[in-house]
Amino acid sequence: MQTKLFCQAVLIAATCASTTLAGNTVTERPLSAIDWLDSIPHSAPIQLAPDEPEVSNGATLPGVTVTTLDGPTAQIIGLVPSTVSGLPTNLWAKSDAAMLAQTLANMPTLTLPAAQATLFTLLLAVADPASGKAYEFDMARVDALVKAGALDPALALIKQIGPSKNPAIAQRFADASLLNETETASCALINATPFLAPDFAYRIFCTARSGDWNTAALLFGIARILGTVTPNQAAVLERFLDPDLFEGDAPLPRPSTPSPLLFRMHEALGQPITTRSWPLAYANADLRDIAGWKTQIEAAERLAQSGALPANRLLGIYSQRSPAASGGIWDHVTAIQRFETALNTRSAAAIAKTMSTAWSLMQAANLSAPFATLFAERVLKTELPPQIHDDALDIILYSSLYKSGAAIFPDAADRHPFRTAVALGDVSAINADSPLKIAIQRGFSSGSADPTLLQQAKNSELGHALLNTLTMLQSGSEGDMGQLSTALGTFRALGLEDMARRAALQILIETPSR
Repeated sequence: MQTKLFCQAVLIAATCASTTLAGNTVTERPLSAIDWLDSIPHSAPIQLAPDEPEVSNGATLPGVTVTTLDGPTAQIIGLVPSTVSGLPTNLWAKSDAAMLAQTLANMPTLTLPAAQATLFTLLLAVADPASGKAYEFDMARVDALVKAGALDPALALIKQIGPSKNPAIAQRFADASLLNETETASCALINATPFLAPDFAYRIFCTARSGDWNTAALLFGIARILGTVTPNQAAVLERFLDPDLFEGDAPLPRPSTPSPLLFRMHEALGQPITTRSWPLAYANADLRDIAGWKTQIEAAERLAQSGALPANRLLGIYSQRSPAASGGIWDHVTAIQRFETALNTRSAAAIAKTMSTAWSLMQAANLSAPFATLFAERVLKTELPPQIHDDALDIILYSSLYKSGAAIFPDAADRHPFRTAVALGDVSAINADSPLKIAIQRGFSSGSADPTLLQQAKNSELGHALLNTLTMLQSGSEGDMGQLSTALGTFRALGLEDMARRAALQILIETPSR
């Protein structure tokens, strides 16, 4: 294969060289680049009449708007309208795009479900473009979604931005499409406009995918000679273009650096790469039916932990069939299936036997939020035995129905007065008997907000202020009680009362000992 491709490349080079040499011996005048220009008679230059009267005795210069030409035109990007998000359309308008992009890039991974949901809302909000190079921030929004594993909304934003406008956007389009197995459109773009390809390997892959294997092989031979593909790419492309030559050979080593293109080509060769230790976005590939059920469950749980996978889809994967083993994720599947069956039968004894087990396993797996989303409403409407009221209250408090828990389970609410007070939004009269409760109590008192962030919001930079507050909240959830108080107070002062309460409740439920 290698020799064949090399010969093809040499033949092309020799042909080009012979054509050049022959051209040097031609004495005729070369044809015009546009042939029909030669047939047009040359005209004398147009002369302006010297007696042309003046049009005006005076004039003023109009105002000139200056814009840079090194990026796409600023445009409104987003999927969630302000009527749904509750956020103003000038969310980013007064903030510098480069600074916003840097803030997003430096944000820690958010682990609190309330914070994850708020970040997704900010990233997907339909809002006026940021000032400066708005597309830089738009691409940073895409990167943040991909980092969290949310490929579908990331691709939707990319399509709004316009993948053909900039090579950097085109690369994001190609990579996200490869991981989502929707690369038909991105390959069509690369085949039509090759200069947008992230590198030569993408051109070869997309050419082959279109069915033109001969051209793909020719491109590969030239790329090998010119050194425009890496050794890892070359090794995979050789087998991808002509797998019969390597039948029986040992599998290729796993790439040391994650690459969407290498990931897909390894899969095409029948050598799929496990995604467990690769970035979260790769887990989307394991949700497909071609993956084993265990692999699908593991990927679904990873994506649900970041908020990128809807709770109903996680439940659907859990419910595909009966587990044939026990331990680890199989215990999760068994517990969820038994609890859902108990709810469907409305048997108080069955619910009492299964709910606490399912809830504790989901908490241990960092899946409390999807569990509460799935079952909180049904728990509210089901008559439950008293021995599981505490767990039932926690499930309700973890969900968007947190305000309803105390009325349905008053006995449990009396045993957890601080959580109940947070849910109702007034903790001033409750005894705070731990550092965590004291920090939350301070966060719900006046004067706890960060004045710098409040001023930033007053300067029409609300979105930037909220991003900074999310970073502060993450530090607070990890144990910095001062940051926790300030973050909760800032969210409440900025009008995100619901978010502040849910964040505080989730921290209380997950860390009862603090």
